[in-house]
Amino acid sequence: MLKIRLKRMGAKKSPSYRIVVINSTTKREGKPIQELGFYNPKTKEMKFDLASAQDWVKKGAQPTETVQYLMKNCKEDGTLNYQKKETVKLSKKAQAKAAAEAEAKAKAEEEAKAAAEAAAEAPAEA
Repeated sequence: MLKIRLKRMGAKKSPSYRIVVINSTTKREGKPIQELGFYNPKTKEMKFDLASAQDWVKKGAQPTETVQYLMKNCKEDGTLNYQKKETVKLSKKAQAKAAAEAEAKAKAEEEAKAAAEAAAEAPAEA
């Protein structure tokens, strides 16, 4: 079976990949049938022949999860359409602090609402 997968290149701890069509039983650095482009995950740089990849998929080649992601987020010119995630990961300590602040804010809003209701009822009774 044919696979469209990444072939690791580059130095230690500095990976870059070539996107290749290769037999699934061939080792990762084996000789590919066709090279479709390259991808550098550190700089988010990519050059990819999307039309050729789609032709291979029509012929029965199975893309890996990563290659499917790259195909889905590829622009017309073959570059990566990368959007940086807006969510920020917090440590457990920071999450606890944020939760405590949110709880204190909610309690203060509740007290303010109760005080406003009490003030609205007091003149109405007098």
